[in-house]
Parts: sequence; structure tokens; C-alpha cells
Amino acid sequence: MALATNSAAAAAALSGGAAQPRRAGFLPLKRRTISAVHAADPSRNSAAASVPAAAKTSSPTVAPEAPAAPATTWAVDSWKSRKALQLPEYPNKAELDTVLQTIETFPPIVFAGEARHLEERLAEAAMGRAFVLQGGDCAESFKEFNANNIRDTFRVLLQMGAVLMFGGQVPVVKVGRMAGQFAKPRSGNFEEKDGVKLPSYRGDNINGDAFDMKSRTPDPERMIRAYAQSVATLNLLRAFATGGYAAMQRVIQWNLDFMDHNEQGDRYRELAHRVDEALGFMTAAGLGIDHPIMTTTDFWTSHECLLLPYEQALTREDSTSGLFYDCSAHMLWVGERTRQLDGAHVEFLRGIANPLGIKVSDKMDPAELVKLIDILNPSNKPGRITIITRMGAENMRVKLPHLIRAVRNSGQIVTWITDPMHGNTIKAPCGLKTRPFDSIMNEVRAFFDVHDQEGSHPGGIHLEMTGQNVTECIGGSRTVTFDDLGDRYHTHCDPRLNASQSLELAFIIAERLRKRRMQSGLTNNLPLPPLAF
Repeated sequence: MALATNSAAAAAALSGGAAQPRRAGFLPLKRRTISAVHAADPSRNSAAASVPAAAKTSSPTVAPEAPAAPATTWAVDSWKSRKALQLPEYPNKAELDTVLQTIETFPPIVFAGEARHLEERLAEAAMGRAFVLQGGDCAESFKEFNANNIRDTFRVLLQMGAVLMFGGQVPVVKVGRMAGQFAKPRSGNFEEKDGVKLPSYRGDNINGDAFDMKSRTPDPERMIRAYAQSVATLNLLRAFATGGYAAMQRVIQWNLDFMDHNEQGDRYRELAHRVDEALGFMTAAGLGIDHPIMTTTDFWTSHECLLLPYEQALTREDSTSGLFYDCSAHMLWVGERTRQLDGAHVEFLRGIANPLGIKVSDKMDPAELVKLIDILNPSNKPGRITIITRMGAENMRVKLPHLIRAVRNSGQIVTWITDPMHGNTIKAPCGLKTRPFDSIMNEVRAFFDVHDQEGSHPGGIHLEMTGQNVTECIGGSRTVTFDDLGDRYHTHCDPRLNASQSLELAFIIAERLRKRRMQSGLTNNLPLPPLAF
């Protein structure tokens, strides 16, 4: 189990036993001074044919049956020979190098075996036998780091998982945008206010959000603080996941205080009572509910692979398999701005064995997507690639069918999940960014409709959300209006769903999963607390 892994046992497994002399079970890496090539005009890379076909044979998992000699050999730092977008320009290279050397001596944040387990679960979602729930902050911050915030977000994810599992009658793969989701891509390298031009804020692991030169200057020491916060966050998540907090017997107690007297809280409470009755029946029938599957939960972490020097510093070679894992998270994804076929981020990701996500907008060409998947997963291993679509409802209905057909015709196996957040960002009259709940819901509906039409599997959802009672996205059953945005608008970057909106969306998705199950002829179709979809 991902977060139920005993640290000592995991370390021993990775080291291959006591006979292995290597520290922490990983082979030491050779390194060079980190430097980046910046491009003033990043292109979408239409020259897809320029990717050498032979490069596709350098698989991070299982080698193809008839490998050709690769034109380029992957190494942990081979990304530095490619054009790297969205990287900060550190003023002191010597300080940067010292920090990276320090991070290289740190223990891994996650273990290879945990990442492999997640890959297996994602493969189940690709086949329609599980559903992925991926959620968390847009960008984690140093200021809002505290145990209560971590607990509340984890608690809402547990609630959503219970709703989805009850409605869909399928396992829910819970993946947090947590314990490492700091860096954010920016549309420009600089920000200007009142005639003052400063570097853009790129996330707390790079620089500060205050608009002054000291805060905005990239500081490599922030990477060490981000590592420490990630470790502490994951340590707390492990405790929650395995220490009894996530036990199904506590399903009623997961409700947040501020949801005690609203529609979503009431609906969740009704579902929780049904679960509690089922557990009581199991106990009366002599079926044990103290089994670990009932008292613990699997929970994995993920973030966007953006700050490549940091990711390289936490990459380790697993001595049991010879594969490289980026041990900063169980899963990493490449974003819309950094997925160039010949770019540095794709080059780095093709050589690590973690399960990978690809963010895909309506701008993605189907042929380019097929080539990108082939670069990242030449052995076509199920669970290796998750496609995260972010298009807006109308674009979803027009563009997604072509992507699904192209991938299916190529024979590639992927997990399809939807990110209904990024394609629905608008600016409110007050100037704040927000996202209408109705637009988010419409994109989720379009995602399911297209997969029903194409005969493919809607494998999951990817959300920017929080357990806090924020007012950042408008709409929902507890209507947040434009006028409400200023009340509790706490995000450092993009607007997030609050706990009530997140749970409402979970009920909507669960009802859709239930209908799919009924149409497939499966049994045990208990209705959810009522809500039309």
C-alpha cells in the first residue's frame, strides 16, 4: 500500500538486502553543473518528425522486442542538452550548485515500489476497472503550510473517494496534488506594475510572491525548504492514511464542521449512514472489518515536473531493477507549456520509471499526441501514461474524439482523465480570477459523453481544490457569487473548489458512474442520495 509502506522495509527492498553496500538502496549519480537554455519564443514544436525514431527504444520500463540503436542515450542530466522552457535564471550559479549537491544527499521522498504500485492501479483505471481521483492545491505555499490544512484537504479527498466508490462500485485511486506541487509555469518571464518590471512569481520553491526585487529574485535555498515541507506533508499523510484516520468506520466523522448544515453535508451524511449500516451488517455476519483494507487507504502524491534541477537532484537509480525514479513524487506530469517533443522536460521524463501524466488542451494535434506517448512509453506499458485533458466543455466535444481515435488506432494504452479547471478560468468584474462551477460541471459531463460515444473509459478527474472554506470559484449549491470572491480568496495562483463544491462534484460524477454501471448490466445498483445529472 502506497502510504502504508514501512520506511525501513521499503529502504531494504530498494537496496536489495543487507548484501548491498549502497546507501539508501540507490546507486550514486554522476552530476554536472546545472545550466539551462532559455528560449524567448517557445514554439509548439510542429517539427514532430525531427524526433529520432530510434530514441523511442530507450524505454524506462520494459525494452521493446526489437530495439534499434538509440540516436541519443538517456542520462539523468541529458535534458540539459535540450531547450528548457519555464526555468528560472538563478543569479548565483555556485550557490545553486551547492544546494543541488546538498539535495542529492537527502533521502528520497517516495520509494520506487510505491510508484510501481500506483502504475498498476492506473492500469486498472485505463481498463475501466478503477477511477482516479487526483486533487489538491493549485500551488502549495510556505505561508499556508500547517497540519490542519493538510488534514482538511485529505479529509475531503477521503469523502469524495467514498462517494465515488459507493456510486461507481469501483476502486478509487486517490492521488494528491500535494507534498511537492510548488512550481507553476508562467505566461511571461516578467511582471510589470506601475512601471516597475520584476521577474514573475514562479512558486514558493523558486521565489516569493511579494512584488519587490528581493522576493522575486530566484533563490536556490527555497528548494531545500520545499523538500523539507514535502517530507513533512507526506509524513503526516502517511500517518492519516495508515493510523486509523482513514478507516471506513470513521466515514461519518469525516464531515467538515462548516458543512454540518448544508445540502452537500446532508447528502454525504446520508451516504455515510448507508456505509455504516453495511459495516454493521458485515460485523453481524462475522466478516472482519479490522482488515487493513478497511482501516487504511492507499494515497499517492503527484506534481508537475517543472523545476528540472530539483527533479534531477532527487532522481535515484533503483538497485533492484536498474531503473531511474524521480523520488520527489509517485507521479509527475508534463504541462501544456513544456511538452515539446524535443524539449528538456520530455527528455527528462522519458528516462524515469514513474507513472507520467500529459496535460492536453484543445491545441494538441492528434498525431503529435501519439508521437509524444511513443517517446514516453515506447513499450506501451499500461498505467505508464495518463492523459489529462483540459479544454472547456465545447472544445472537449469537438477535439477529444479525435485524440481518443488517434491513440486507439495507434494501439497505445493510456488512462484518460479530465481536468475541468484550467479550461474554465475567467476574470471577475473585481479583477480576480475565478472559475464557474457550472462550466466545470459541463466539462465533466462532456468528458463522460464523449467516452460513451467513443466506447472508451473515462478513467478519472483532476481537480484544483482545498479542504478550506474558501470563496474562489463561483456557483455551486451554496452559491458563491462574484461579490463573495473577496471574502475568503486565499489562493496564491489559480482559484480552487472549496470542500462543499468538491463534494457536490463528486456526487455528480458518482451518479454518472452508477448509470454507466447500470448500462453495462452490472448488479448492486443502489441509488445515491438524489441529484440529477
